Amino acid sequence: MTSSGRVIGDTLLKIENITLSFGGVRALSDVSFDVRKGEIRAIIGPNGAGKSSMLNCINGFYHPQKGQITYKGTVRQQMRPHEAAAQGIARTFQNIALFKGMSTLDNIMSGRLLKMKRGFFWQALYWGPAEREELEHREAVEKIIDFLEIQAIRKMPVGKLPYGLQKRVELGRALAAEPDLLLLDEPMAGMNVEEKEDMCRFILDVNDQFGTTIALIEHDMGVVMDLSDRVVVLEYGQKIADGTPDEVRSNQKVIDAYLGVPH
Repeated sequence: MTSSGRVIGDTLLKIENITLSFGGVRALSDVSFDVRKGEIRAIIGPNGAGKSSMLNCINGFYHPQKGQITYKGTVRQQMRPHEAAAQGIARTFQNIALFKGMSTLDNIMSGRLLKMKRGFFWQALYWGPAEREELEHREAVEKIIDFLEIQAIRKMPVGKLPYGLQKRVELGRALAAEPDLLLLDEPMAGMNVEEKEDMCRFILDVNDQFGTTIALIEHDMGVVMDLSDRVVVLEYGQKIADGTPDEVRSNQKVIDAYLGVPH
């Protein structure tokens, strides 16, 4: 149990000896760590450390040459992103990946697609079961809009929104999939202080109220130390530290990596 009273469960995701190379460039080298059910797990490191590559391995976008990933007790073999999504893994991106011409409501609604059971024929008719299903999903989306406090922009095209609000909409779309594991790739990049504070609050609330396990990449060390239960540190594709925020903060290898001590 954490100091806030949240219960941390058994291992949800286990990363074992992952190695990923692109030609002659090794992005990850023999990296191992785990993520426990209910925790907020941070992945940090300098630019080029392999953090986003690791998230891409977890959600099936990249396939490592060595090692294995075990999720919910099952070893995954060459999983694709849509299969990861179907098994409860949702993702936000370092560069916002929204449908810019669509409204906030429709963007978040797109996160419900895997939850929709009716086929194209029923959806085209928009009658009977298909209509009832869409109304149910729309109700779920409205709850997310209320949760993220973005009622005022629900009908606005997201391309016209400020950057911080676009980040919030992207979080909403990921939440619409009702994930067991939420992967956040620099959720506060480019935000001002007020926007960061709001996003921190929402991340904590998602973890606390929905019980969602979160693995996040973030460069703001203050945010990482305040949010995280445990932190894994990568440098040049290798793990150099793993532990509580206090343990990582005092680790000399981590201090050297962030101060740019020559190798």
